[in-house]
Amino acid sequence: MSEDVTGIVVPIHLDYTYTPGVAASRFLRHIAEGNYVGQRCPKCKKVYVPPRGSCPTCGVPTDEEVELKQTGTITAFCIVNIPFAGQAVECPYVSATIQLDGADIGFYHLIQEIPYDQIHIGMRVEAVWKPREEWGTTTESIAHFKPTDA
Repeated sequence: MSEDVTGIVVPIHLDYTYTPGVAASRFLRHIAEGNYVGQRCPKCKKVYVPPRGSCPTCGVPTDEEVELKQTGTITAFCIVNIPFAGQAVECPYVSATIQLDGADIGFYHLIQEIPYDQIHIGMRVEAVWKPREEWGTTTESIAHFKPTDA
């Protein structure tokens, strides 16, 4: 009688290099200075963060940079309960889509400083930055987002 295979352990390693384009490079340089910026579409006026260099809806270049607040609203979230190798955050934790004030699209980041079962869609949050000496051209300069009093 054979047993069902329920999993295997395979030694695997993936190396990759991300090369940001012009819009993403400018965005990451702003992050290294402690600022969030998006780009506004000249046609539909939507503000995208992180910037893409062109509007995915209208297909036109986006050059106008818009400085964004570091506060926003949770529009979706996921409670992560499954640990993985090299995980930096203890389970359970929350990954959320956050729409910054002044932006028209959300991006993903961690929500902390609140019990995971108290997080909800529509919750107001603000960025919590790592210590200044740890900032760089990466969104990891922002440690997480936490609830605001607003």
